[in-house]
Amino acid sequence: MAWTWRYADADAREVEGPESEEFGSQSDAETWLGQTWRELAEAGVVQVTLREGDTTTYTMSLEAPE
Repeated sequence: MAWTWRYADADAREVEGPESEEFGSQSDAETWLGQTWRELAEAGVVQVTLREGDTTTYTMSLEAPE
């Protein structure tokens, strides 16, 4: 089953992210996010959710703690 990221803005509304990024493992998905989170944040993404198929694995913020 493919691993994917979903993206949300500051109002928790789903927003567009990179075109259909799918990964073969959780590790691959997390490595990709580690390399691209700054670009996502600059594009207005505040929160990401990792999914395996239809199952949510976790959600996390891209905002720095205050």
